[in-house]
Amino acid sequence: MGRLPLIIFLSVFLLIFDYYCFRAILSVFKNWKPRTKKLFTILWWTYTIGLVIGIFAGIYLNLYLTIRAVVLVAFFLTVACKMVMLPFLLIDDLRRGFIKLLRLARKEKKTSPTPSISPTNGVAPISRSAFIVKAGILTAAVPLASLSWGIVSGAYDYKIKRKTLILPNLPKAFDGIKMAQISDVHSGSFYNPRAVLGGVEMLLGEKPDFVFFTGDLVNDMASEMRGYQDIFSKVKAPLGVYSTLGNHDYGDYHFGKAPSAAKAKNLQDVIKTHKIMGWDLLMNENRRLKVDGEEIGILGIENWGMGRFPKYGRMDLAVKDTDDLPVKLLLSHDPSHWRGQVLEKYPQIDAMFSGHTHGMQFGVRTESFQWSPVQYIYKEWAGLYQEQKQQLYVNVGYGFLGYPGRVGILPEITIFELKRA
Repeated sequence: MGRLPLIIFLSVFLLIFDYYCFRAILSVFKNWKPRTKKLFTILWWTYTIGLVIGIFAGIYLNLYLTIRAVVLVAFFLTVACKMVMLPFLLIDDLRRGFIKLLRLARKEKKTSPTPSISPTNGVAPISRSAFIVKAGILTAAVPLASLSWGIVSGAYDYKIKRKTLILPNLPKAFDGIKMAQISDVHSGSFYNPRAVLGGVEMLLGEKPDFVFFTGDLVNDMASEMRGYQDIFSKVKAPLGVYSTLGNHDYGDYHFGKAPSAAKAKNLQDVIKTHKIMGWDLLMNENRRLKVDGEEIGILGIENWGMGRFPKYGRMDLAVKDTDDLPVKLLLSHDPSHWRGQVLEKYPQIDAMFSGHTHGMQFGVRTESFQWSPVQYIYKEWAGLYQEQKQQLYVNVGYGFLGYPGRVGILPEITIFELKRA
């Protein structure tokens, strides 16, 4: 299915879904005055239709990023809340449908029950339908509150994660050296440059000796870095900043997977952006990092992911001429690459650094416990993992995508201390 038909289908679904919710709400507020009902109807459909128009405009028109962000926030919150309310509405409809079938089976005549008045307080008791629907509305307020808080508080609440990375073959010159990692900037989602700069300043305040960026600089287009290129150009380190590409950097989700001149130019513009910022982009290649005459290897490949994600990476090229290096650190955006290829075929890789999962931007993460729905998709999704002598670190990302916030899984700046033992 092409992009436009899919968007049209989703928009029609949204309108039908909204109508279903709209009728359910009106059914439990029958005592509203005509003027109140009319006002509610106008506000409801103005918002819904405006949201659909906003979705199309955000995709096909060059809207200011802040406007696009507002539309995205409104869409996400609206759908999330109504999806929570939906089971209650379905239960009520199934309940009433089952009762009607029983009445038909018993050949009972349809009669309208007269509301009874409680002898204690004179108030008509709430019907089962009204109770179920109102319970759904109240329940929908829970994700509305938490997701709204995640937008206000979580999107730019950068946290520094400190890890000691034990590498037994690490040369003495590198013992105690400091390395930083960020991942998944997704600049097309940002709407607060000042907050983004604050995170960069936190990173620089750690004074890392070298920095890794593990992919997804943009959502789709190189132009999304406009307004943020100068901010990320500030990310410098004495031994360099090394980067790689993620699945979003190729423009596949905007241009499609088929080659085209526009898609190729966009990719070249993304590559050029890394160069302008002073980042050493590794495209299936390696670098020798030297300190006091001793060396380790830094390898980087293009995106390689299991399942539907693109496999542009070439490990055979990345490991070329590195056999003599005592330690090899690999930048590979998608953590599924670790099990899909690295563990089985490349035992010489000491540690791999990834991003991609975002921790689904929702969950719980403490020093001793972490949980997110994404763990049912990715076995390795956040933090440090080890099998035999090989290690993997998954950074949950600097930016955000889709939902413009984070709940529990906050944006991450990782600081590693490399140790021999």
